[in-house]
Amino acid sequence: MNAIPSVDEFLSALALQRRASPHTLRAYRRDLLRCEGLLPALDATSLAGLTPAQVRRLIGMLAREGLAGRSIARLLAALRAYYRPLLDAGCLPADPTAGIAAPKSPRRLPATLDADHLARLLEFAGEDPLARRDRALFELLYSSGLRLAEVVALDRADLDLADASARVTGKGNKTRIVPVGSRARDALSDWLTLRATLAADCPALFVSRRGARLSPRTVQQRLRHWADRQGIDRRVYPHLLRHSCASHLLESSGDLRAVQELLGHASLATTQVYTHVDFQYLARVYDAAHPRARRKAP
Repeated sequence: MNAIPSVDEFLSALALQRRASPHTLRAYRRDLLRCEGLLPALDATSLAGLTPAQVRRLIGMLAREGLAGRSIARLLAALRAYYRPLLDAGCLPADPTAGIAAPKSPRRLPATLDADHLARLLEFAGEDPLARRDRALFELLYSSGLRLAEVVALDRADLDLADASARVTGKGNKTRIVPVGSRARDALSDWLTLRATLAADCPALFVSRRGARLSPRTVQQRLRHWADRQGIDRRVYPHLLRHSCASHLLESSGDLRAVQELLGHASLATTQVYTHVDFQYLARVYDAAHPRARRKAP
């Protein structure tokens, strides 16, 4: 790698040395190329040559274009990742992004499906192989709160039905063990009897009709297909099942730490976004439980 790497050289090193996920690499590429495209407007010739003042101008330009605060924060993270090896190598005197924060955006609560809509989505008719595979796939997504990339990466050896668990490799190649609920186990057991006839050589848990590992795109398409068939009148996507799993578990248990472990969140703050609770329900719990909220008996 040159002393001042190109975006491609930086991403290649990131993939090799830090084992960054394909999703992270795509996001960094998109953000860094966007920054490079704005260099002429900043009177700059390279990312490595940006000054703190130019970085602030860059953030202001993006905000005026309507880019959300979270997207700007992600772009700043990409720049910081690009500068880190240059700082370590002594090629930069200081990080030009130091002390610069993205504008705050209103925090959006994750969308979820309620229990009735989930039941309608997951209990679809159909006994052909693809329907039985899809039922097992969707039940597992909701049961264990998996990310799309995690579920398509699962191998048959990662699933232990006897132990009601699955070994999942998530972000940063971190492995965790997640529980698998009874409905998901039943659907998976049914699917495994068919999978053996479709995937002689492929280790993947979920395979196509041709015996190849399912792609994320196929999972998204199949979920939309069944949502339309079941009359779900809203956009349904795999992460919606993960959101729903987390939200329903927190509403029932209130155990934030356990849900953090299940979802594989590195920070508890990430999990806290699921702690939205219907205010009327919260008020009833408060009135019934708080010592200073209860009215004295006459």
